[in-house]
Amino acid sequence: MTTTFFLVRHAAHDRLGRVLCGRMPGVTLGREGRAQAEALAGRLAGEGLAAVYASPLERAQETAAPVAARTGLAVGTLPALNEIDFGAWAGRDFDALHGDPAWTGWNRARHVTRPPGGETALEAQGRLLRGLEELRHRHGEARLALVSHADVIKLAIVHALGLGPEAMARFEVGPASVSVLVLGEWGAKVESLNERAFLGMDA
Repeated sequence: MTTTFFLVRHAAHDRLGRVLCGRMPGVTLGREGRAQAEALAGRLAGEGLAAVYASPLERAQETAAPVAARTGLAVGTLPALNEIDFGAWAGRDFDALHGDPAWTGWNRARHVTRPPGGETALEAQGRLLRGLEELRHRHGEARLALVSHADVIKLAIVHALGLGPEAMARFEVGPASVSVLVLGEWGAKVESLNERAFLGMDA
């Protein structure tokens, strides 16, 4: 018995690439992001989804809504899919963070470095993997769409590949991308990575 997870990064918002949003409230999709979300809905419409889950954050919920609507499903909120808790760094510009020694340490050793007031990558990975296992036991042989965040999806991928969190920087998970992960009693495998459902858009 295997469960197939379509790991979807939320679509684009106006702070993308400029601000470490983390779990700050009020970060919603822009015009481009809404178009990307609709394209994702078209991409996943024929996949026979049994359920759609999303991180509690607005940008993930807004990305999941068209996917669920196209397939006649409701969006389930799953805290395990939430963004990494960046603590005091949430809402800061990346330009400002680049001068912070703690930020440099985080990027060099995320598995053991804790953002001020936040969680380590290993802690985030642990709650994510527990969430995936719970879904696997709940749904069994099924295909599920999970809308989450770039680093969280990367943590699932590196685990499936037998790599540590430090390998997260070796590949890209772009806005509104789909990566496919399959879980079974035998373990995990990655079927696709960073697939884009949209054309002619600048992510």
